Amino acid sequence: MEPEFSENAQRILKARYLRKDVQGAVIETPDEMFRRVASHVARAEKSFGGREAVEAMAAEFHRMLSALEFLPNSPTLMNAGRDLGQLAACFVLPVEDSLESIFEAVKNTAIIHQSGGGTGFSFSHLRPKNDMVLSTSGVASGPVSFMEVFNKATDIIKQGGTRRGANMGVLRVDHPDIEEFITVKRDLHRLSSFNLSVGVTDLFMDAVRKDRGFSLISPRSRTPVRSVGARELFDLLVQCAWENGEPGILFLDEINRHNPTPSLGTIETTNPCGEQPLLAYEACNLGSINLARMVRSRRAKTEIDWDRLGRTVLLGVRFLDDVIEVNRYPLPQIKRLARGNRKIGLGVMGFAHLLIRLGVPYDSPRSVRLAQDIMRYIQEHGHEASRELARARGSFPNLPGSVYDRQGRAPMRNATVTTIAPTGTLSMIAGCSSGIEPLYALYSTRIIPGDIGVGEMDPLFREFASAEGVLDRGLEALLKKTGSLPDDIPVPRRMRDLFATAARIPPGRHVKIQAAFQKHTDNAVSKTINFSQGVSPDEVREAFLLAHEMRCKGITIYRDGSRTGQTLTCGLSSAC
Repeated sequence: MEPEFSENAQRILKARYLRKDVQGAVIETPDEMFRRVASHVARAEKSFGGREAVEAMAAEFHRMLSALEFLPNSPTLMNAGRDLGQLAACFVLPVEDSLESIFEAVKNTAIIHQSGGGTGFSFSHLRPKNDMVLSTSGVASGPVSFMEVFNKATDIIKQGGTRRGANMGVLRVDHPDIEEFITVKRDLHRLSSFNLSVGVTDLFMDAVRKDRGFSLISPRSRTPVRSVGARELFDLLVQCAWENGEPGILFLDEINRHNPTPSLGTIETTNPCGEQPLLAYEACNLGSINLARMVRSRRAKTEIDWDRLGRTVLLGVRFLDDVIEVNRYPLPQIKRLARGNRKIGLGVMGFAHLLIRLGVPYDSPRSVRLAQDIMRYIQEHGHEASRELARARGSFPNLPGSVYDRQGRAPMRNATVTTIAPTGTLSMIAGCSSGIEPLYALYSTRIIPGDIGVGEMDPLFREFASAEGVLDRGLEALLKKTGSLPDDIPVPRRMRDLFATAARIPPGRHVKIQAAFQKHTDNAVSKTINFSQGVSPDEVREAFLLAHEMRCKGITIYRDGSRTGQTLTCGLSSAC
């Protein structure tokens, strides 16, 4: 049976995912897309079980996809079974302190973006502005200047002909050019293809809390260049994030405490949305379970269907491991490390819709407990699925020297198993809330490919409001204007609590939800801490400090209306 999609989901599928002929006409239905993906990925089964295994697993994969229980990352939906064949979303490339390394990375970035992937970089190895260049007796122009080169190349290349590329740029907090990096996006015309994050250390955060000086270190000489006030530098970071949402923060020490293969190197950056820390030349493919589908009704009560969730986890891990086998990697170095570590990232979407179905407000202690319980269950079952695959297929080749080897743990097929991705367009296809975010708005406008703004009322709110008899033309008109329920609208209190939108959730609750998922996630968690327009920088500062205290691996904040051209806005305007 052909799955049902909203009008906006159909527009996205036609614009980005479904096959087209040479004239650009769509020649594939969504179900045919799912069959194409399932059949291509299941080809990996031939190496382990023969032709019958391929056919059986293709049927299982198709059932899971067409039921919208699980969706893989966009490059898999776009490219599986097609000539391009590049199925991974996340890549990290090294940038060393030489022109050869920098422009080799620019070239490789173009190749990856053309194949549909996003790239992350650490620019922390580049010497600071005005530092000596001995080979030419000149002076260096600094990391930010070279980031402009990557930015320009990205602007020119379209990913797989469907979307513009995206990058993550990271600079360590102890780099001498850190102030320039923090403030560069005060001009929003600069580095438009980059998300920026400061790589923060525990040493720096301790200096912030104790209001101490902090040394900036030359990456060339490894010696201190000058000292700054840690709290003043932190306040600059806070102020810029308050002004327009950037930069975010990566907590590098926390990330590397969970590096599964420390003998292969230190992790210095992530993919563009921050959920996938990777070594240089690593890649990872992601997939998300639709939690909104993991419910059942028993005795007139809605509850989590743990058995269905468990089956989806097992099948999702197998699907993602098979992707590694059939993927056509853009560079030989990436192929070697991707197959050496076999990292996958199984995550979730639809968490807010699940909570609403269960009658649990997002802004409640119970939502935090559920977040932890659900992700613990996924982590445990995901790791068991990876161990079972290791018994049948062999462990990931770089297991010797890994944390599993050092700690005497059972061999794994995959160095990492779980990741929480943002699932922006995937959640629209699946008809559920995105990632682990609360509802952004009850009526929102999203910019889709082609720079088209499409408005949509949250489908679950429409269902609940209709059942309560409160949805009429007047309320719909108000939601189109404001995006959320005005305080003077007479609706049941419980409904108002269940449908509280992102900017109305206290920042501390956002961080606690992120930390609850992070506690049982191998990689990292993509989550935006949404603030209403009128908050002060002090509230941003508190969120940053709480995220570090609660052992998040990073944090991104956004104050509504703080920059023009938001991809997602409340109602038919930008006012929340």
